Amino acid sequence: MEQLEDKERRLDGILREMGDAVVAFSGGVDSSYLLYKAAQVLGLRALAVTAISETYPEADLAAARELAGRLKIDHLEIRTSELEDRDFAANPPHRCYICKRELFAKLAAVATNRGYRWLAFGANADDQFDHRPGHRAADEAGARSPLFEAGLTKADIRELSRRAGLPTWDRPASPCLASRFPYGETITAAKLKQVAAAEAALRSEGFEELRVRYHGPVARLELRPEDLGRALAHRERIAAQLKATGFTYVALDLEGYRSGSLNEVLRLG
Repeated sequence: MEQLEDKERRLDGILREMGDAVVAFSGGVDSSYLLYKAAQVLGLRALAVTAISETYPEADLAAARELAGRLKIDHLEIRTSELEDRDFAANPPHRCYICKRELFAKLAAVATNRGYRWLAFGANADDQFDHRPGHRAADEAGARSPLFEAGLTKADIRELSRRAGLPTWDRPASPCLASRFPYGETITAAKLKQVAAAEAALRSEGFEELRVRYHGPVARLELRPEDLGRALAHRERIAAQLKATGFTYVALDLEGYRSGSLNEVLRLG
């Protein structure tokens, strides 16, 4: 089996060969490790760019700012306006492609204006096994995924992040808030705000890895299986908190948290 250190050396080599990079930086596990390595290998020839919109959790933005400051790397924040795109708001299965198409177009403009040759984003070797239409937008923009090219899996990245002392090493995955809506459910700023408030309420109860899936008047809670008993023990308080955000009913998913559960309808189809 290939050693983790060999993959890390391969990543270093890929970044050296690139010579520079505008890094799409969300503050999540993958993009944070990619930025850390880019800062090490490329130094001043690496630029972190974070896209801000209604779909991006405020807590993630705060974490991204903190880490970029810690790494002492240039950090640019840009606005994206995916909700103004009717195709995105209609929430089709290729919603992520529509969003990332705008993102990478804006990243490409930043790179051109500042004299960078490459765009880089934090896809990993596990992403090939899930529905990731956003990667098509990256390919069309000529962006590279150095972690994927180096063969690094999510588990690899977490372990290397832990060794590096990055605070993101054990951070739960935090995709954009649009991922909480079943395909075909129109996405609005008000609905995004409602879901964000509901998830914040659950985190205030001590739950960490979670999703609040939006089903009209119903909030479907996905929690880690080991947390289901605690949720049931405090069901009245939790239900009251989520109803206060605008939901009429609160349902607990007995299968528990699983990444990309709303893609299950695509696999069934």
